[in-house]
Amino acid sequence: MAMSTKLASVALIAFCQVAALGLWFSASAVLPALAAQYRLTGFAQAALTSGVQAGFVAGCLASAYFGLPDRVDPRRLFAGCALAGAVANALLLAADPASAWPPLLRFVTGIALAGVYPVGMKLASTWAKGDMGLMVGILVGALTLGSAVPHLVNALGGVDWRIPVAVASATALAAAALIGFAGVGPNVGRVPPFDPKAVLAAWRDVPLRLANLGYLGHMWELYAMWAWIGVFLTASFALTMPADAAPLMAKLTAFATIAAGGVGAVAAGLLADRLGRTAVTIAAMTVSGTCAATIGFLYGGDPGWLVAVCIVWGISIVADSAQFSASIAELADRSRVGTMLTVQTALGFTLTLATIHAMPHLVDAVGWRYAFAPLAVGPALGVFAMARLRAHPESVRLASGRR
Repeated sequence: MAMSTKLASVALIAFCQVAALGLWFSASAVLPALAAQYRLTGFAQAALTSGVQAGFVAGCLASAYFGLPDRVDPRRLFAGCALAGAVANALLLAADPASAWPPLLRFVTGIALAGVYPVGMKLASTWAKGDMGLMVGILVGALTLGSAVPHLVNALGGVDWRIPVAVASATALAAAALIGFAGVGPNVGRVPPFDPKAVLAAWRDVPLRLANLGYLGHMWELYAMWAWIGVFLTASFALTMPADAAPLMAKLTAFATIAAGGVGAVAAGLLADRLGRTAVTIAAMTVSGTCAATIGFLYGGDPGWLVAVCIVWGISIVADSAQFSASIAELADRSRVGTMLTVQTALGFTLTLATIHAMPHLVDAVGWRYAFAPLAVGPALGVFAMARLRAHPESVRLASGRR
């Protein structure tokens, strides 16, 4: 029997979301151990990391084309996809890590997760009543903490790589079994007819386009920072700390930097519901973009200042994330919210594939002092897009008129 109360349902959705998305985090947690034990090439390591990302984009595009998040009971879609992802992830335990099977399995896992992340946000949004930012912020905050876990696992060390993989599949199975008990809130639209052209509304509708452009500016920066902040910190601390202390301190700082975003997501959700979506996203991107442009000047400098700026960057870089999704949920046709959220997510994660892989080339070209600076371009363009949205008449639909 499904839960009928808002608090219980949203709490269960958040739990299931994090439990299922452990499938995404598991590869990051075990990659160093796999690389060392099986002497994986750089290409093989990159394929394991980007395989799930590419699969996620492909899954989102297919899901949006068929309108699955709005035409299928979201709880059933979530459960089926979590189950499929759990099986694909578990098969890693039987595959030769040096073969072509692990990247393929990661790709399939990514496809499955396309029915988890945006669908979970759509489910949470059905319970929103004047607190859309907080509803989505809770989910993003929980997921941010989950994203930080691999850095903590790496810092602790000594864990057989098979254990995190098995645990991720087990938690995803639990999510598949439990999500059916979450209720669907009253803020849900009618089931729309099949219309593959509906996805074009994400670009044709001016307010939706501006919200998506803001999100793209945010994603330009986010995942490249998450992917490379640990490497940056390791290189910097190696210049200023004893050789035996620098790697551990870098891993712990990377964990704290990413985990701090969980606090930022929830706090920004509360503020955005009271002060306005565009106001909070513009402020957050201004701070995070400034951090991206300047953090390189602390490379090889005082570790205390570097850690402090990293924490500020970690908080601000995620603070706006949920508010772009909340904006889409408020601006889109109610019957197409799930599809529009899926399109937004697909666009954002496609962009991250480019920025993540560009960072090593930037480091080779200009060094760590300037490598993060180009990431500031994304927040700058995002601020411009959200300022345009703030001036648009339709922005009164955001946060009950609090733009």
